[in-house]
Amino acid sequence: MGITPATAALLHLADGRFPAGGHAHSGGIEEAVADGRVRGLGSLESFLRGRLWTVGRADAAVSAAACAEAVRPAPDWAGLDAEAAARCPSSSLRRSSRALGRGMLRAAAAAWPGEWDHRLRDAVPDGPLAPVVLGAAGAAGGVTPAGVALVGAHGAVTAPAGAAVRLLGLDPFAVVAVVARLGAEIDAITADVAGVVAGIGRDWAALPAGTAPLIEIGAELHAAWEVRLFAS
Repeated sequence: MGITPATAALLHLADGRFPAGGHAHSGGIEEAVADGRVRGLGSLESFLRGRLWTVGRADAAVSAAACAEAVRPAPDWAGLDAEAAARCPSSSLRRSSRALGRGMLRAAAAAWPGEWDHRLRDAVPDGPLAPVVLGAAGAAGGVTPAGVALVGAHGAVTAPAGAAVRLLGLDPFAVVAVVARLGAEIDAITADVAGVVAGIGRDWAALPAGTAPLIEIGAELHAAWEVRLFAS
């Protein structure tokens, strides 16, 4: 799909290098490296592909649904956040996602000021999950649900890929090539979840609910480490 200026701006917000807190999260790579499941470029590509089609697809769908919800007269943020939480079995990952969501919300509110961020904060006092914030921010910036889904799917692989460079000392150009090879799959997921969201309205139970058990279990183990480079 084509990238609009609004979608490009949202990509900056979701980039791990942006001061919204994403740089502190590895997307499960830190534990996977320690466990030996990711050792080089080949295993990294397998990890990223698996994460994209499970966690990434589910998060992209939630983000697209949040973007569609944001333009309703009375968005049900608490209900959508609860649906997103139900798709994240790990309590550690939910805490990390809420922390990331709070940071992203502060940055997005500075970029696109208005009342939308206050309504979202009031509806989810503990801090909305990151995919919900991404969708709401996208709507505030004029991004479509499909554009938000693209940003969500893209972020599902770029954040852990960037962390892998630091953890394994990989050639960053080779890692970019790995991400580029996933481009067609990112586009496929974008089209898939955008179509789902367009057809279900507020029937959020019909959103994709794929999880990655090893990432979920690894997150609980990772949270107990005394020394770690990343929050998740």
